[in-house]
Amino acid sequence: MEVNQYLEMFIEESKEHLQACSEHLLELEKNPDDLAIVGEIFRSAHTLKGMSATMGFEDLADLTHKMENVLDAIRNEKIHVTPEILDVVFESVDHLEEMVMDIANGGDGKRDVSATVAQLKRIELGEEAVPEVVATVVETAAVESVLEYDSFEQTVIAQSSEQGFHAYEISVKLREDCLLKAARVFMVFEILEKDGEVIKSSPSVEKLEDEQFDQQFYVAFVTKESAEDMQKKIMKVSEVEEVVVTTIDQKKFSEREYESQQEVAATASAVVEVESTPASVPSKPEPAAQSAKTAAPAKVEKSHAPVGNKTIRVNIERLDILMNLFEELVIDRGRLQSIATEVNHGELNETVERMSRVMGDLQTIILTMRMVPVETVFNRFPKMIRQLSRDLNKKINLEIIGAETELDRTVIDEIGDPLVHLIRNSVDHGIENPTSRRAKGKPEEGTVVLRAYHSGNYVFIEIEDDGAGINRDKVLAKAIAKGIVTQEQSYSMSDNQINELILASGFSTADVISDVSGRGVGLDVVKTTIESLGGNISIESTQDVGSIFSIQLPLTLSIISVMLVEIEKEIYAIPLSSIIETSIIRSSEIMNAHNQKVIDFRGKVVPLVFLEEIFEVPRTKPQDEEFHSVVIVRKGEKLAGLVVDSFIGQQEIVLKSLGNYLTNIFAISGATILGNGKVALIVDCNALIK
Repeated sequence: MEVNQYLEMFIEESKEHLQACSEHLLELEKNPDDLAIVGEIFRSAHTLKGMSATMGFEDLADLTHKMENVLDAIRNEKIHVTPEILDVVFESVDHLEEMVMDIANGGDGKRDVSATVAQLKRIELGEEAVPEVVATVVETAAVESVLEYDSFEQTVIAQSSEQGFHAYEISVKLREDCLLKAARVFMVFEILEKDGEVIKSSPSVEKLEDEQFDQQFYVAFVTKESAEDMQKKIMKVSEVEEVVVTTIDQKKFSEREYESQQEVAATASAVVEVESTPASVPSKPEPAAQSAKTAAPAKVEKSHAPVGNKTIRVNIERLDILMNLFEELVIDRGRLQSIATEVNHGELNETVERMSRVMGDLQTIILTMRMVPVETVFNRFPKMIRQLSRDLNKKINLEIIGAETELDRTVIDEIGDPLVHLIRNSVDHGIENPTSRRAKGKPEEGTVVLRAYHSGNYVFIEIEDDGAGINRDKVLAKAIAKGIVTQEQSYSMSDNQINELILASGFSTADVISDVSGRGVGLDVVKTTIESLGGNISIESTQDVGSIFSIQLPLTLSIISVMLVEIEKEIYAIPLSSIIETSIIRSSEIMNAHNQKVIDFRGKVVPLVFLEEIFEVPRTKPQDEEFHSVVIVRKGEKLAGLVVDSFIGQQEIVLKSLGNYLTNIFAISGATILGNGKVALIVDCNALIK
C-alpha cells in the first residue's frame, strides 16, 4: 500500500484523537471514578495506535500501546486513577503530539521516550510490583511480560517452545556510572547470540546503539540454556549491575493482543477506504462479557458513519488556489462593471449585474469554506492551564466561551502563539497565589475567561482574569526608567494609555524572569503579530479586580470592502471596516491644538491627517482651500480624520502583497488592481492613528 497519499489524513485524524485524549483526561481528573471517560480515552488511543501501525510509524504506535495498557488496567479497575498516574499519561500525550508534529513537518516521528515508557510499565505492573521484580535476580516462574509481542513474534515463541527451546524475557540494568553503554549492550548481545536467538528488544537495537536509553533495557530471547546460566553469563559483563531473567508464558498472552491485531487490520481498511462487510463471524468463540465489550465501539462507529459520508477533508493549499482564482474573477468583474458603465448597453448591464450577484454568493461560499472554529486553537489551553497551575502552585479555573466562533484559517494559524503568551501573562502576573487572594477577600481559585464573538466584520477574542490587575504606578515608573515615555508625557497620559505601555518593546514588570512569562520579551511580539493580521489589541484593567485583553481581528484577509479616494490623480483604498463616516468640512472648522490640526467631531476632538503630506503626493495646481473631504476612521476608541481630495465610492477589492522589495512601507498595508487596470494602494489606518 502507498501510504504517502494518506499521510495528510493520518496527521489530521491523529491530531483529533490526541485532542480528544487531552479533553477527556481533564474530565477524568475531575471525575477519577468515571470509567466511561476512561473508555473514551482508550478508544481514541486504540484507534491512533492502529493508524500509526498501519502507516509504519512504529515509535508512535509503541508509545500509544504502552499508554493504552495503562488505560486498560484503569478501566478494568486493576489500577485506581491518581494525579501521579495522570501526570505520566499527560506526558505521554505531549510526546505523541510532538511526534505527530514532527511527522507533519517531514520527520520520521522518532523521539526518545524511554523514560516515559518505563514509567508507564511501572504503572501497568502496579506500584508494589516494581520492587519485587528489581529485587529478584532470577525468577523462572512465568510472570506478566514487560515487552509487547505482535502475532509473528508470538508464533516464533510458540514454535520455539514446541522444539524444546526456552523463551525468556531478560532485563539488563547497567550501573549509573557506566560510560560506554553502547559497548556494554554490544557485549550482552554477543553473549546472547552465541546461545540462542534474540526476538526483539526495547528500546530498539538502533536506539541501543545510539545510547538512547537510561540504564535499563529488555530483550526477548529463545535458547536451550537455563535461566540461571544466562543470568550468570550476562552478569560477567563489566558495569552490568543487575540481570533479571523471566520465563515468557505464551499461554498468558493477553486477549488484548488478538483484539489489537483485529482492530489494526480494521483501521488499515478504513484508512485506504476499502469497503468491508459491517460484521463478520469471529474465528473463535468469545465469552459473553468480551462480546459486550467489543460491541460498544462497533455501535459508536456505526452511528458516526452517515456524518463521515457527508464531509471531506480538503488541503488548505487547494482552498488558497481556489481563493486566488476567485480573486482574479473579482478583478475582472470590476473591469466588466467599468466597461458596462462606459458602453451603457442594457443587456450588458443586466448580465454584469447578474454575474455580480452570482459572484457574491460564490464569494460567501468560498470564504465560509476557509472559516475554522477558534475551538481548534482554544482546545490546547485547558491542558496548559492545568500544568501552569501545578508549576506556579496556584488554583486556576479556565472558562471558554464562544469556541464555535469562526475565523479565517490564515488568521487561525497565526493567532495561537499570541494567545499562549497572553494567557501565560494572565496566569503568571495576573492571578495571585491562594494566600494573597484570601487576604484580598477573593476565592482561592482564580478565573481566566477566554471569550470569542463576532461583531460586524471582526472577531473579538478576549482574555479576562480576576487577578491583581495592572499596577499603573509600577508600569509608569518602569516606562520612564526605560525611556519609553518622559516624566512630562506621563502627566497627561490616560489610564488606558498607561496600560498599553506594557505592549512596548522589551517592556516587562517581572521582578524575577521565569519560564512562564516575562523573559524580558514582554507583549510587543503579541502586538506586532496581531497588527500584521490587520487587527489591534486593547487593555482594560482595574487594580486588584482584574484585566481584560481584547483582540480585534478581521474575519478574512483576502477580499475586503474599501472606500476609494483620490489625492491629485492617485487613488487610495481605505478599508471600510475602519471608517465611521465621511464628511466635507470648511477650512474655518479646523483648529490647532498642540501643533496639531484638529476638528470637533460630535463633541470629540479628532486630529486631522493630510494624506498628501504622508504620501508626499506632488501637486500640479493649487487645491481649493475652502472645503476639505475627510474620512473619519477608528482604531479601538481612538479617532482620526484622513483628509483627501475627493471620494470615488465603495468597492470590494482583492488585497495583494507589495512583495519582498517593498516591505514595511509606512501606512500602506498592500495594493489592489482596479477595474480599469490601475493599481491602488491600501491605507493602513492603524499606523496613522496614535
